[in-house]
Amino acid sequence: MSDAPTSDLTGWRKAPFTGAGLTYDCYEKGEGPGVVLVPEVPGITPEVLGLADHLVDQGFTVVVPSPFGTPGKPMTVGYVLGVISRLCVSAEFRAFAVNAERPITQYLRAVARDLAARTPGKGVGVIGMCFTGGFALATAVEDVVLAPVLSQPSVPLPLGKARKADPGVSEAELQTVVKRTEDGLCVLGLRFSEDPAVPADRFATLRRRLGDAFEVIQLDSKPGNPGGFTKGAHSVLTAEVRERPGHQALAARERVVEFLRERLTA
Repeated sequence: MSDAPTSDLTGWRKAPFTGAGLTYDCYEKGEGPGVVLVPEVPGITPEVLGLADHLVDQGFTVVVPSPFGTPGKPMTVGYVLGVISRLCVSAEFRAFAVNAERPITQYLRAVARDLAARTPGKGVGVIGMCFTGGFALATAVEDVVLAPVLSQPSVPLPLGKARKADPGVSEAELQTVVKRTEDGLCVLGLRFSEDPAVPADRFATLRRRLGDAFEVIQLDSKPGNPGGFTKGAHSVLTAEVRERPGHQALAARERVVEFLRERLTA
């Protein structure tokens, strides 16, 4: 298979969900422990649905909120630019703010609490990607979130030294997460080594604050890398995955599934 796995909205149940004063449609499918999959920019693309359906096939109940974009619409450059231009000025996302709580993460916590209350297992996982990568960490202030996954977390947008090192959450939120790691919480982070949208400084901050509770998967995207990734490689769990044995992004996706199982069912 030469392209990333994709899927469509077939079988997904759509319903509005309101939390923290915000209302968005959420798409749900599957049975088993709960996972909130927060889409990357520009939204619930066929590639995001490919990951979502894979998680369903692996035995999870998956909820995909739709806070931006048009569900099912394929990604194009114009589509991406249009969505991100709106997100950059949205008070719900605070794309440039450092040491910031973001209103959208309060909504995602409400989604996580609701899902945890009606699914089996010890709690839920939350996967954020790209623009939403760090939102998964912010949801982990909730005790029901047992498996936060930060895939290429890109907010705050890395303009300047302070933003590059910012963990994407407020200090108060981070302190709560640090406290939870003392009680066994683990956080999984993924990035490509040369991805400027996800600075190494950000992961260094998280490693310093979370210690061994922060597991990092960093895929080599240097020139001549063995995986054949381009210097623009970014989306670890979606666009860069190829379903062939030995593929590094596929292995990263497999580790995410394993991490979810370990934390939610062990």
